[in-house]
Amino acid sequence: MVQMKPIVVVTRKLPDAIETRMMELFDARLNLDDAPMSKADLIEAVRVADVLTPTITDRIDAAVLAEAGPGLKLIANFGTGVDHIDVAAAEARGIVVTNTPDVLTDDTADMTMAMILAVSRRLGEGERTLRAGGWNGWSPTWMLGRRIHGKRLGILGMGRIGAALAARAKGFGLSIHYHNRRRVHPEVEDELEATYWESLDQMLARMDIISVNCPHTPATYHLLSARRLKLLQPHAFIVNTSRGEVIDENALTRMLIAGELGGAALDVFEHAPSVNPKLTALDNVVLVPHMGSATLEGRIDMGEKVVINIKTFVDGNPPPDRVLGELP
Repeated sequence: MVQMKPIVVVTRKLPDAIETRMMELFDARLNLDDAPMSKADLIEAVRVADVLTPTITDRIDAAVLAEAGPGLKLIANFGTGVDHIDVAAAEARGIVVTNTPDVLTDDTADMTMAMILAVSRRLGEGERTLRAGGWNGWSPTWMLGRRIHGKRLGILGMGRIGAALAARAKGFGLSIHYHNRRRVHPEVEDELEATYWESLDQMLARMDIISVNCPHTPATYHLLSARRLKLLQPHAFIVNTSRGEVIDENALTRMLIAGELGGAALDVFEHAPSVNPKLTALDNVVLVPHMGSATLEGRIDMGEKVVINIKTFVDGNPPPDRVLGELP
């Protein structure tokens, strides 16, 4: 008797090599035009799927999961963060959730370092000026940025990406500081020459640059609130390649407009894909459309992890990247 392949519904277009592999192994239902799925589309998907492979653009909440058919046993997320999935509701229905950790660390840390350089040295502003025909020649005082060597970098969230950023920033001569739920191992601190701050408020008040590298959870929603943003020094830069919801974006925008911060570099936004038009009008803000992990190699690595998680699970074994409740 021929065994039926599991139905795997993939919500967005993935790299060709990954889609080809999925079609070989599974009854893969692909999203060839890459249009984001509506809630109705997602409900239809969970009704027919044995496995759902969503991305960050898909909100898999309790209402969607309540419509799941009896066959849905695995949500193999394409991405590390799972704040768009109600993991508890999935677990309550006996649905396993997996993600794709570790493969995006270097790409995201590289992008974060690039954004630190871009905002401090006014790269975006300079390029826009040149393209608009506004450059009339070199001048000693024109388009002056800020040197990063010797400055204090405060990393909010010293996980894999935070530590990888610290290693890069150390090479640029930045002084490394961090706040985390748990202090990292002393050997890691020594290697990175990193200083731990138990008080986030105290760290914010002393830094020249803040990098947000913590996940979005109920505990980190608006962790950088209006009150905490006011603690930053007026020359400070804030960089976010994590999740937009960690920062009170309206409060940040007001401070930038008022000249109360040196600038910001944002790869993520609180209401993405919508971006506050007041932010787009500011020259001292670098805006990037969620490209932190956007490399071909990274996307293929993510897809390979998804395939491994699905294949392992349907073969009757525990998937290697199972998510249990809140991510560490």
